Amino acid sequence: MLLEGPPQALPRWRRRWQRHWRRSCPLLLLAGTGTAAVPGISAAGLTPDSRRFTAAADAELLLLGPSAARPHALPPLPAGVSPALISWVVSQRLALVPLVIDAGAPTPPGVPHVRMPGAEPARCLSTGNAMDPATVAALLGWGRRWGAALQGRPLLLAECVPGGTSTAAAVLTGLGLDCAACISGSLREPPRTLRRDLVQRGLARAGLSGPAGRPSPAPADVLAAVGDPMLALAAGLVIGAGGGDSPILLAGGSQMAAVFAAALALSRAPERARLGAAAAVVTTSWLAQENAGAFAGLMERLGERWGVAPMALASRLSFHRCRNERLRDYERGYIKEGVGAGGFALLWELSGRVASDLAGACDSEAPRMLLTDSGQPADA
Repeated sequence: MLLEGPPQALPRWRRRWQRHWRRSCPLLLLAGTGTAAVPGISAAGLTPDSRRFTAAADAELLLLGPSAARPHALPPLPAGVSPALISWVVSQRLALVPLVIDAGAPTPPGVPHVRMPGAEPARCLSTGNAMDPATVAALLGWGRRWGAALQGRPLLLAECVPGGTSTAAAVLTGLGLDCAACISGSLREPPRTLRRDLVQRGLARAGLSGPAGRPSPAPADVLAAVGDPMLALAAGLVIGAGGGDSPILLAGGSQMAAVFAAALALSRAPERARLGAAAAVVTTSWLAQENAGAFAGLMERLGERWGVAPMALASRLSFHRCRNERLRDYERGYIKEGVGAGGFALLWELSGRVASDLAGACDSEAPRMLLTDSGQPADA
């Protein structure tokens, strides 16, 4: 379903995916941020310590599936089940093999992956010094080169960064968007006051906050001040891949909106128009429907800021009729998005399948989830 963007642009983007999805390149970008250690900031693990393993565990679930013994147990969640289950079901049924890229996860995944040189988590965004400028420059450069090499193949970008919704909010704010009310998160009730305080503190310490009308800071400076490694690497990938004619699917919510915003901010006007036609941010229906469609409003503001008409879409996946209670938790406002779930779910639809069949497949696989390293299956 189209949430935002020109209706006339969507058919061409969809056709390119429908024709070439078998050749697509799904990438899962892992990273970390010290922001995840702030109590109450994220539901991607009940405790700050457990969030150190979330990215690794989700990547292992995406590649190994719910029945396999995995090196890292999935962190306990307040409710629901990891969205990596959705992405795994789609990948497995469509015979796609995602490539996992560790751009700075606190714990490396125990599955085959690419580790970026010098990869390490960002510092808390409240420091105003989340990453060294040289690190941001290197990540952007690697992303551009890698993206250029992938031109000719449809590109699906997914992420797993506990605390990353807050770094996304900080980057969007630093780039000039008034987005505090539009940002969601993994918690059922997003910690908007806590997040706003962290963002304001980080931007102030970096010298990037001030009166309206002041010159806009350099996008790379914003990424270094309050971002995380995933945002920098993904922005470079979008810029590099956007130079070709293949479609780009940014699978996520606020974090992928921030990736798109950073890519636009780093590009010149002609390149922005090309990116606007090539890329779409795709999320789940659960996130899209939250807070009276705030996500669509965020994408509209993003388009106004950089003079493009960005496409934002949502999959039709629903768990209303699922037997598994933890899947039905999604309908109650828990989890909502992550590990590219919305984008993978839309890819399922673009391949000619129906969303209800995906829900049924997830319902069949959810009881097989192994929540501990002991190999004991979870209750249905």
